[in-house]
Amino acid sequence: MEKYEFVLDERLGIMLPQLEMDWEQYSETERAQILYEWEQIRGRIPSRIFELERIINEKQAQLNVEPRFDISCRLNWEIADLASCINDLHLWYRANQHTEAKLHQ
Repeated sequence: MEKYEFVLDERLGIMLPQLEMDWEQYSETERAQILYEWEQIRGRIPSRIFELERIINEKQAQLNVEPRFDISCRLNWEIADLASCINDLHLWYRANQHTEAKLHQ
């Protein structure tokens, strides 16, 4: 049985690692495999961010011409949620730097 897996985070639209042990408990080989798999996913994060930014721009354009308050509120909420996803994706994108440094120590 695997001691880790990558699971789809539907909110972010990417696979995220689920580790069953602390990072230090994995062998160097296991850590290298996890990092290899993560790098494949991590490489797609900028494209995902770009896609979310495009959706935000579309919603902002809708918001600029929307006369109804209730729909404006919904659009604002959706924009904020997408912006939060982008922030989380940036965090995940940078998370690898710390993990990779641990592997090389």
